[in-house]
Amino acid sequence: MTRRFLNLTAAGALLAALGVALGAFGAHALKTRLDPALLTNFETAVRYQMYAALALLALGTQTGQRRAGWPLLLGSVIFSGSLYLMALTGARWLGAVTPVGGALMIAGFVLAALDARRR
Repeated sequence: MTRRFLNLTAAGALLAALGVALGAFGAHALKTRLDPALLTNFETAVRYQMYAALALLALGTQTGQRRAGWPLLLGSVIFSGSLYLMALTGARWLGAVTPVGGALMIAGFVLAALDARRR
């Protein structure tokens, strides 16, 4: 078992655990406290965080994956994090930050595809 496998797998597992916890928090604690549009933002953040978590878990099992992990992880933190903060604070300007995270996630998936093709 390589160190890379452990790092991607650990990152994916932690991101997934946090996603489940935040999803439960949103469904139970925030449902009656947030405006429906802001709750939708929160739910979108959880969904995309889980996509990134599952991708990291899968990438951790692939020996040829070298470049996708960091862009996926960082993109998830920026994308979902900005949506979480926007939902909780109402600071709409954070919506300008969200696409940066999305672009990083897209880049991570493209790099995963390129590394898979190269293998």
